[in-house]
Amino acid sequence: MEWLDALILGIVQGLAEYLPISSSGHLEIFREILGIDLPSDKVLQFDLILHAATVLSTIVVLWPMFSKLCQSFFGFKRDNDFYYVCKILISCIPIGIVGVFFKETVEDFFGNGLTIVGICLIITAMLLGFAHWTGKKADGDMVSANKGRDITWLDAFIIGCSQAIAVLPGLSRSGTTIATGIIIGDKRDKVASFSFLMVIIPILGEALLDLKDILSTPADQGDTAVGAGALIIGFLASFVVGCCACKWMLNLVKKGKLIWFAVYCVIMGIVCLLWH
Repeated sequence: MEWLDALILGIVQGLAEYLPISSSGHLEIFREILGIDLPSDKVLQFDLILHAATVLSTIVVLWPMFSKLCQSFFGFKRDNDFYYVCKILISCIPIGIVGVFFKETVEDFFGNGLTIVGICLIITAMLLGFAHWTGKKADGDMVSANKGRDITWLDAFIIGCSQAIAVLPGLSRSGTTIATGIIIGDKRDKVASFSFLMVIIPILGEALLDLKDILSTPADQGDTAVGAGALIIGFLASFVVGCCACKWMLNLVKKGKLIWFAVYCVIMGIVCLLWH
């Protein structure tokens, strides 16, 4: 993989991880556009590096909240922040089950090209549209970040189930989880932060499991290898762009501006279905 390809994919990941347009789907789209042909294991490893970068950007942007949660949880303070982390752990149960028992099935979906991406992008658009309609109806046709309830234990598990389903390429993780939270009646500002924080554990867990395989990849595999330089460039690009996109998305969710991403996902979904 060339450094320019890695840079472009890193930028795409940084934007699409937070915007409700599917990072996995857009990485697949841009690999097709750029003509990048890598074995499935190399694709997953490179994508994992990019996801790790966006996790780091989440921690940086939400550091005041993140550090407070860590202090409370690891200090066993049994306050609201402690139980908030417990809710995040509950939300990780569904994705953990999918990762342990259905890993190969999920990886097969990533090898099905742009057809599955197009279908899932259209499903993402439907979720965003329904969330927009539900939110406006609940707010009396006026969007408010403070309307709704705080995330309950059951809400955390339901949002976690939506995250598990969103492992499919083209089905936006942030879009699916945020839309789910809005639909079930949670506050917009609360569900956005929860959505970004809940992905940290699954991504870092998978990163630790695959780190040994990434480091042991031989450097002389020709065009099928992802070199260290490409990994570093992709990581840095994904991190920097991710910091900007995370701040932007938090503001967009509060203002209820997600409907335009639904329109975008429909257009891109149709393009993917008609690509070949």
